[in-house]
Amino acid sequence: MDDRRDEIISLQNMIISRRAKDTMARTGEDLWGPVPHLTLGTEDHANTKQPEKKDQEPVPSVSPFYGLETSTDELMRLVKESADSLEKMTKELYRKDQKGTGAVPEVPLPDIPVLNSQAEAAKQEEKKEEPAEEPPENIEDLKAELHGYIGLNTIKEEVDSLINYVTIMQRRKEEGLPTPDLSLHMVFSGNPGTGKTMIARFMSRVYKSLGILSKGHLVETDRSGLVAGYVGQTAIKTREVIEKAKGGVLFIDEAYALTNRGGETDFGQEAVDTLLKAMEDERDDLIVIVAGYTELMKRFVNSNPGLKSRFNRFMFFPDYTVEEMLGIFDMRCEKSGYTLADDEAREALRKRIENDSKDVDGFGNARGVRNLFERALSCQADRLAAFATVSKEDLMTLTKEDIEKA
Repeated sequence: MDDRRDEIISLQNMIISRRAKDTMARTGEDLWGPVPHLTLGTEDHANTKQPEKKDQEPVPSVSPFYGLETSTDELMRLVKESADSLEKMTKELYRKDQKGTGAVPEVPLPDIPVLNSQAEAAKQEEKKEEPAEEPPENIEDLKAELHGYIGLNTIKEEVDSLINYVTIMQRRKEEGLPTPDLSLHMVFSGNPGTGKTMIARFMSRVYKSLGILSKGHLVETDRSGLVAGYVGQTAIKTREVIEKAKGGVLFIDEAYALTNRGGETDFGQEAVDTLLKAMEDERDDLIVIVAGYTELMKRFVNSNPGLKSRFNRFMFFPDYTVEEMLGIFDMRCEKSGYTLADDEAREALRKRIENDSKDVDGFGNARGVRNLFERALSCQADRLAAFATVSKEDLMTLTKEDIEKA
């Protein structure tokens, strides 16, 4: 039995394929009329001219098979009979339709428990993979979390103001009072590592808490996730990303790359046009946030009247100060179970951050602190590997040497 398993599966797939062709072809006939030239089945069948008959022959019956309970030879016979019968039915139906004898009748297809059980199992697997939807969070808890973030003082003020505005507009709506259309699409500008993605994810949770978004998830993408290499493909690719983001926030990093290249083979504008339409059509349950360097984002928004009219909220993310980056490093140490050995280690960390952060693009603010922390852990591991015995305190301590070598 096992030695013919692949052959059985192949024949089962052939049946599924022919059933799908039959359904799609009938749909096409309904939409666009008779198809004069149609290729069905294998190449041998396609190259064989079928004789026309004056009268419609009876539609042959189809022998179903019921799992793998019979012998191998019997099962193979039933599968082949089902496949041949399905092909004959399809040809007879098309012959009748092309002769103008009436609409194509519905013909019952065989009930195949093996395939049905496989389809049902696939559906159950899909359900398992879908994450359970989390309930909206309390807005006061979210505000407390926001003010617990290191730095971002101006961003905190703007987010607080936005929360207050949306809350009041929601209350007016509940009381039956007129409210302006909420335009919550935003532009985040600033250098890398200044918290833009973190705040975008936070805003998706805020909007779900306020009842603006149904899911409150974040879909993050960039030019490569929206633009394809051939005409017509970019719109499809962009729509697929938009579909995933419905109910949440679509965050497009380095969005300026969609419009700053130009050329006949660049399809970034096609992605922008598709995005603009979705921002209007799906505005009740989709928020788009675009992000990038400050000057480049200004050019991006001003490059298209549609962009300028839809993005009317701007948030500038300033670079972190040295003290704030020290705080971020301390936070990572606390969460991961590490501590700086002494004042010498802390001073070495301060000098390292001061020097590295002068290269804003290369260091990357909080991103640079994270990378520095991870390299310090690697240096600590190399140092401890030479110890004969390692204590718990050793495992938790980062020294001046670890920081300087990182």
